[in-house]
Amino acid sequence: MTPERWARIKEVFGAALEAPASDRPRLLAAACAGDAELRAEVERLLRNQDSNLQSPVGKLFTASAELSPDDSVAHYRIQARLGAGGMGVVYRAEDTKLGRAVALKFLPLSAEEASPAARERFLREARAASALNHPNICTIHGVEESGGQPLIVMELIHGETLAARIAQGPMSLALALRLSVQIAAALAKAHAAGIIHRDLKPSNVMVTPDGLIKVLDFGLAKFTIGLSGESTRTLTTQEGTIAGTAAYMSPEQAEGKPVDARSDIFSFGALLYEMVTGRRAFAGDSFASTLAAVIKDQPKPPAQLVPGLPHDLEALILRCLEKNPGHRWQAVTELSEALRQIRHAPAVPHARPCTGRWRRCLYCRSRSSRHGSSFARPATQVHHRRWCN
Repeated sequence: MTPERWARIKEVFGAALEAPASDRPRLLAAACAGDAELRAEVERLLRNQDSNLQSPVGKLFTASAELSPDDSVAHYRIQARLGAGGMGVVYRAEDTKLGRAVALKFLPLSAEEASPAARERFLREARAASALNHPNICTIHGVEESGGQPLIVMELIHGETLAARIAQGPMSLALALRLSVQIAAALAKAHAAGIIHRDLKPSNVMVTPDGLIKVLDFGLAKFTIGLSGESTRTLTTQEGTIAGTAAYMSPEQAEGKPVDARSDIFSFGALLYEMVTGRRAFAGDSFASTLAAVIKDQPKPPAQLVPGLPHDLEALILRCLEKNPGHRWQAVTELSEALRQIRHAPAVPHARPCTGRWRRCLYCRSRSSRHGSSFARPATQVHHRRWCN
């Protein structure tokens, strides 16, 4: 088995573990996309997840499995195991001092096996998220240590991951816009605090039953400015190494180059693309081929997959997915404003090819420019209908 194949198995296995058991068949069908061998291997790991697996993935995901309902960790009483992923094992617990339900996140490896780098990455998540106070970002209540093992005390979020929701099929335009506006708001808050997420993907976004978005897992976050007035510091991997999830990385991240906030904008575009089409913007048979697609390939235009998709939304998504960071949206605040205008503007479907009069149309002139506005105000939409339809 190649390293790339094993990396792909781990990625799908981690996503499946985080999803409710009832949603796993749909998730595996979408993630494996006809690769019967991949699905069989992931299902084998899922069946044996509580056993003493000999593979590195088994060792990773069976850590902390000794915790059972009614076990106590500090002043927290364990109630249930919620899931596991590459960044930690999560339990529902009761805070016996405050009488509230919380989520406890443990480092996935035992204390003696956790490297300093893994421990630092784990605690980085707590530092990054605790610096942010926003309704669309999971609240961090504190960091504890038990038996030499660090754990993060977090807000308990009810609902499902965006990955589980996408596995059910493409979202309606209204729902995709309502959720994406909230994700963009969370990113804008993080970027304003000098924090780049670097691992934005469907399994790191929760959707509550009320439709509220919660962005999770800042374990790969990069601080671009100091917190609480301290000196500027960068907590990130060294240049030349790759951190993140292949299908949602920006090209510069996939190449191990330095990244800035525009890398998160690319990841956001990949996320929104998948929300409206039900398909990944970039896919491959292995980790390496997926990275190659991110770096070199152009995604299929969303409107070819979703007939009638408004041109403004397609243009917004494709601008997020530009290979050159300078051609993307340069700030999430700008992107958020465009999303809000699309959400509240009268519906204008993807236009038919324009007639020779397009140069007289304000709408077409604005969307023909790479650096111009990729959305249209209602007035220019009226102009478009007059001249081009």
